[in-house]
Amino acid sequence: MTPISSTQDLPEASDMPRHVAIIMDGNGRWATKRFLPRVTGHAKGVEAVRGIVEACMQRGISYLTLFAFSSENWRRPAEEVSLLMRLFMSALEREVGKMHANNIRLKVVGDLSRFDGALQKMIATAETKTVGNTGLTVTICANYGGRWDMLQAMEKMVAANPGMTQFSETDFAPYLSMSYAPEPDLFIRTGGEQRISNFLLWQLAYAELYFTETFWPDFDAAALDLAISSFQQRERRFGRTSAQLQENRKAS
Repeated sequence: MTPISSTQDLPEASDMPRHVAIIMDGNGRWATKRFLPRVTGHAKGVEAVRGIVEACMQRGISYLTLFAFSSENWRRPAEEVSLLMRLFMSALEREVGKMHANNIRLKVVGDLSRFDGALQKMIATAETKTVGNTGLTVTICANYGGRWDMLQAMEKMVAANPGMTQFSETDFAPYLSMSYAPEPDLFIRTGGEQRISNFLLWQLAYAELYFTETFWPDFDAAALDLAISSFQQRERRFGRTSAQLQENRKAS
């Protein structure tokens, strides 16, 4: 089923975000500030993921999407990229069994063709193992880019509908890599940068944006609660006026 589009319909609003999307930024800078190798920061970042997954489960959040490796990250030094791939594989080896035991569904989205065969196989095995789980859905975006996502969706849509010359959002959305999830309610970026950096360009149309100076390895449940508190103070109008929202509240 295609999720509700925030530009076509009115998503149901609630105090707790249903879907949180995070750019986990600042691992390398966290390590550099402590005169440690950048790899230490990335390893610490994996530990932070574990804590945020647990915190989301406790708060009743249904979807957590994490930007682990962008299509632009291949520009980093080859040694660091190789190390990130090894970290990804070791994290899958350690965590998938625990996620399955906790009813967590794991999805990995992005252009996985550039990863080596062993990693691709591990990803497929992890997804298959957790496919039936009904609790929190954790999505890892790996070799992912928002522009890539829209282009691959367009190619699939056109190929599936030969002869069609006009398309709508409804036609397009099912081919996006995260068509199984509602649009994010809350977007978080750690590490002090205030950009969305080619992340979920289509899906973030009406997400509430939250930026924090906290580096990802230090982002814990308390930091998540600050982001949620900020979200709860926003007025989500989806194109309407404040007066309309007030009238709807009175009517309900």
